[in-house]
Amino acid sequence: MSAPRVLAVAPGSPAASAGVEVGDEILTVDGESPRDVIRWTWLTDEPDPVLEVRRGGLELTLTVPKAPGQKLGVDVHSALFDQLRTCDNHCEFCFIYQLPAGLRKSLYLKDDDYRLSFLYGNFTTLTRFTEADLERVVTEGLSPLNVSIHAADAAARNDLLRNRRGGPSLRWLRALLDHGVEVHGQVVCCPGLNDGPVLDRTLAGVLDRFPELASLCVVPLGISRYNTEPRMRATSTAEAAAVIDCVESWQSTYVEVLGHRLVFAADEYYLLAGRPFPSAAAYEGFAMHEDGVGMARTFEAEFTGAADEVTRPRSGFFAWADGTTEQAETGRRYEAAGDLGAPADGYRAVRTAVPPGPDEPPPPRPAAGGAGGGGVAVAVRPRSGAPVGILTGEAGAAVLTPLIRSLDRPDVRVLPVANEFFGGTTSVTGLLVGADVSRVLAAEPVGHRYLLPDVCLSGGRFLDGATPAQLPRPVEVIPTDGAALRRALERTSP
Repeated sequence: MSAPRVLAVAPGSPAASAGVEVGDEILTVDGESPRDVIRWTWLTDEPDPVLEVRRGGLELTLTVPKAPGQKLGVDVHSALFDQLRTCDNHCEFCFIYQLPAGLRKSLYLKDDDYRLSFLYGNFTTLTRFTEADLERVVTEGLSPLNVSIHAADAAARNDLLRNRRGGPSLRWLRALLDHGVEVHGQVVCCPGLNDGPVLDRTLAGVLDRFPELASLCVVPLGISRYNTEPRMRATSTAEAAAVIDCVESWQSTYVEVLGHRLVFAADEYYLLAGRPFPSAAAYEGFAMHEDGVGMARTFEAEFTGAADEVTRPRSGFFAWADGTTEQAETGRRYEAAGDLGAPADGYRAVRTAVPPGPDEPPPPRPAAGGAGGGGVAVAVRPRSGAPVGILTGEAGAAVLTPLIRSLDRPDVRVLPVANEFFGGTTSVTGLLVGADVSRVLAAEPVGHRYLLPDVCLSGGRFLDGATPAQLPRPVEVIPTDGAALRRALERTSP
């Protein structure tokens, strides 16, 4: 177990006043060595915590005068100070097994840690969950949690997870619900394996055994061109329609028995089946927005001004994992917003991309040798009123195109980016890489405005390691919500 290491200290904060410095290792807080940022937050929330600090070869005792609930003002190096609990399942549909070699190490981390479910919204199968974990979840109020169910039948779940503990581990889901923990469930639907009658039995089993679930989403299997599992295949149009029919049938049953729909099909099913999305009201608050459920309707409401608030993608586990190294190398400091790291507002924190102001167009960016396909560097500042191209994945293009068409703006185009890097059925915007975006931009006119949603980036980088600065055309990175896109388009008059 490593001690939390201080990456930044907020000026004028209680920690700064007490003499805490960047590079300090916090050995204990009030005599306890915290295992993770969750416990760290509990301990440092107390008044006047006493820190045992290692600085160089010395150990110091620092008392931090502060009120209860006041932030300490320290950004530490990691969300977990002990060992990450890795996943010992071998699911055929796991996307990590479908990644190419040579990507950054964080992308290959396969966790099954309930703490990261609480902190970042990761899904856990509960196959490594213990009595001690249950006690901590209950006593510290670690709620909500996200649980991958996949199948309610024990044999089917064992088969899907390739783990004989798959079926028995659902007892922990029952225990969590018994203790009032808010749990959101997920079913990754693999054609021919857990769709059809198996999905029907799963939804029946949820009603019978887990009716207290806050929500349940059914999402399609994602396939990359690196998939080596013969049983894994793309969902057909007919299969997508069948999943929708099954889900909507059970929604009616759930409404009758429970008073709410409980289960929802991912937007991708409606795109695959060529069916209209349900109404915004049908999503009952968009509890599973992060899992691709209701994103289209949310974006539409934001874009048209019908939504009072925006719902943006959250920074997830990989952003944290990448940040631990990047922060240490760059010496990231505090900004006016306050605490930046995991111990404070980092839990499920929204992405931080800020669009340039109307009088601050992005600076010219040269073409990258690797990402731009060997083209000549172009550095042309977009002119006022320049035509706009909106970069998005193929699934996003299906949602955006009718919205843009409704504007009657011939100066605005949707630029779908086919994901050749991952291939297969990969079509979501969040998995776009710099190489594919560069391929599209290299064929586009110089001097236009190009908008890039920040969901493509983690720590300012695409999944293939490229940065927006390496693209062959200047881009404006904007928050991934309909309101932000509307504002960006309002800065360009037809």
